[in-house]
Amino acid sequence: MIHDIFMPALSSTMTEGKIVSWVKSPGDKIEKGDTVVIVESDKADMDVESFYEGYLATILVEEGNDAPVGAAIALLAETEAEIEAAKQQAANQGQASSSPETPAPAATPEPEPEPVATTASNSASNGNGRIVASPRARKLAKELKVDLATLKGSGPYGRIIAEDVEAATGTAAKSQTALVTQPSPTQLAAAPPAPPRQAPPAHASATIGKTVSMNTLQKAVVRNMVASLEVPDFRVGYTISTDELDKLYKKIKSKGVTMTALLAKAIAMTLHKHPIVNAAYNNDSIQYNEDINVSVAVAMPDGGLITPVLQKADQIDIYSLSRTWKSLVERARSKQLQPEEYNSGTFTISNLGMFGVDRFDAILPPGQGAILAVGASRPQVVATPEGMMRVQRQMQVNMTCDHRTIYGADAAAFLKDLADLLENDTHSLTL
Repeated sequence: MIHDIFMPALSSTMTEGKIVSWVKSPGDKIEKGDTVVIVESDKADMDVESFYEGYLATILVEEGNDAPVGAAIALLAETEAEIEAAKQQAANQGQASSSPETPAPAATPEPEPEPVATTASNSASNGNGRIVASPRARKLAKELKVDLATLKGSGPYGRIIAEDVEAATGTAAKSQTALVTQPSPTQLAAAPPAPPRQAPPAHASATIGKTVSMNTLQKAVVRNMVASLEVPDFRVGYTISTDELDKLYKKIKSKGVTMTALLAKAIAMTLHKHPIVNAAYNNDSIQYNEDINVSVAVAMPDGGLITPVLQKADQIDIYSLSRTWKSLVERARSKQLQPEEYNSGTFTISNLGMFGVDRFDAILPPGQGAILAVGASRPQVVATPEGMMRVQRQMQVNMTCDHRTIYGADAAAFLKDLADLLENDTHSLTL
């Protein structure tokens, strides 16, 4: 029997996927649980595994091409004898699609092809004895002709990662070049007085004057942002002193705490007091979320952005939260996040402070009630209640809100409490 291998739906928002690489080649024997192809969804690269045994007869969608969810991307033959028949079937399908007006010649009826059941996974699992490797490692191994079976993985649970392939060949991954000059989004830092001029990305000159197709992640961002334009939103700004926050950060930075984790923790604690800001509009109803999951926007090296989620951020201590954040960022940039790690947010932070941006407005993510845009912390001359002048570090935050659920007074009360926590109660962040 000949089966279609379909483009799977790897997330609820996915409408099409891109073939990153075929792990199997035409003619290869496929065992149950083998990874057949690596697909780029709207947020991550995922291994697609087969539930059936057979032979990969022919590939319909080549590497680098897109296909809608549910479309056939390859044909699987149960026996070697059926491989030629599958190739002929693929050829007939191609002729039919290219010449729809020409009636196809009569053919002997064949049983309807059944879909190949697949699962998507990018986590370590060697329960069935297969080689466990990240999509990036598989792709790199294929390019450098490295046998993954000869490598020992250094990733979680023995997973083979790209660095293991590089170590075996002495070749640096090309993707690392783009990461060298990319600022980390995990710091809420003041802009330096005279920041060094960075060299343009290596790929910049190669794209000047050309039209470049968007990748899957960028297309997903476009769809989400267009959908956000239908939401009646409004914006509220607030100036927050960061003197006490900076002192706390300097005190516990050596323990691995990041400024992003501190900010996320403070916001989560404030959301606990303002459940309406953590809620979302849903078909003329207000959905009050049980958990406080803080998303943080992260720019991807090859374009687009992703929002890793610090789940239940109000309940986790700052040290564990910081470790979780570092892991999320690393896996986000290598496209290794699971769907629930980027689509379960209830409130979002967008921080451009590390670029020296004073203030900006963020676009509301679909399915959430608010997003907070964070600017740089800068020294400012301010007047004291006694009429004196002093220097104080301040940052500007602007919150974009869905006016269907959040009103101006709600947003103002939330920002006031957030400022009070950061200015007067930072010790509670470490409890």
